[in-house]
Amino acid sequence: MQNEKKGNVKVSDLLTSQSKVNLKDLSYSQLEELVLSLGEKKFRAKQIFEWLHKGVESFDEMTNISLSFRQKLNQKTYISVAEIEEKYESKIDETKKYLLRLQDGNMVESVVMYYKHGITICISCQVGCRMGCKFCASTIGGLVRNLTAGEILDQVIFVQKDIGERISNIVMMGIGEPMDNFDNVITFLNNVNHPFGLNIGYRHISVSTCGVVPNISRLMDVDIPITLSVSLHSPNNEARSKIMPVNNKYPVDELIDICREYIKKTGRRISFEYALIEGVSDLDSLAKELSVLLKGMLCHVNLIPVNSVKERDFKKPSKERIERFRRILEKNGINATVRRELGSDINASCGQLRRNKINENKRGDLNDNSSII
Repeated sequence: MQNEKKGNVKVSDLLTSQSKVNLKDLSYSQLEELVLSLGEKKFRAKQIFEWLHKGVESFDEMTNISLSFRQKLNQKTYISVAEIEEKYESKIDETKKYLLRLQDGNMVESVVMYYKHGITICISCQVGCRMGCKFCASTIGGLVRNLTAGEILDQVIFVQKDIGERISNIVMMGIGEPMDNFDNVITFLNNVNHPFGLNIGYRHISVSTCGVVPNISRLMDVDIPITLSVSLHSPNNEARSKIMPVNNKYPVDELIDICREYIKKTGRRISFEYALIEGVSDLDSLAKELSVLLKGMLCHVNLIPVNSVKERDFKKPSKERIERFRRILEKNGINATVRRELGSDINASCGQLRRNKINENKRGDLNDNSSII
């Protein structure tokens, strides 16, 4: 498979390690290496890979693999499972929101959205987030840990099993910053695209970043044809730094420079995410400044009316204000659309459901989540 990048797990280390490794954390080539190291034929890797992506939860379900080989696998590896802790279904549309429990007790969120072009899942890549964006519930409490490649994949596998329909599109815009968990994200992308697995096309996958410039450069060099979405949210350093601390390290001009380089090298359009916050980022002057900043770029601006977060004091602008901002951009030659609000009755934006569960735990309502901050 093209562009396959080996992850951090060395198969030689796996065979000598005292701790088991999640099979879903391995790339396909690593799985082949593991199979050969255990004295089996290479084609067994294909069988295992297919079973993993079908959502098996134990080696016993791999019925075309011998008992002796399953026992070997069980000695060195395990199969991760994501359990549905809570599930909410919108009465307005078909949107479904999941709180998924990982095997160490931590929890992440995923959201399923139904469109005419197919079913899209929004997934998380970290437990918590350290980026500190002021309008986002995911970052409250900071970063607990990265998700492994297999844990990212499990969100797609087990949600797809629950809905009983094929998921055709993925957006990595849930809890966490994908470019802050780069190696695991790349392994996940290659595995979820693999023809022996879920086989979801790269062009049906969007990866979001708040602007971790060095890893945007790395993504450009890996050359996987996903859609890059950049969370911009303000066109100047003074305003952006107030709501996005990452801007203090990677300011707007540096971010836009790497975006222009990304477009030039890959030939792919970038989507800029722009949260509209009443009195903060929805001003006419900022719309005009944004138009100048993006002039001539192969890009699209996705305007996102901010979601209310009880720990924050940000409000959504009026429909008239939102439409005025969009018209200013289009008048200045910038393609812009307003994101359709889905699942508004179930707080479908990521971070809030996990946050509520953490607060319940702090009140003593839950006693089995000691690993959750």
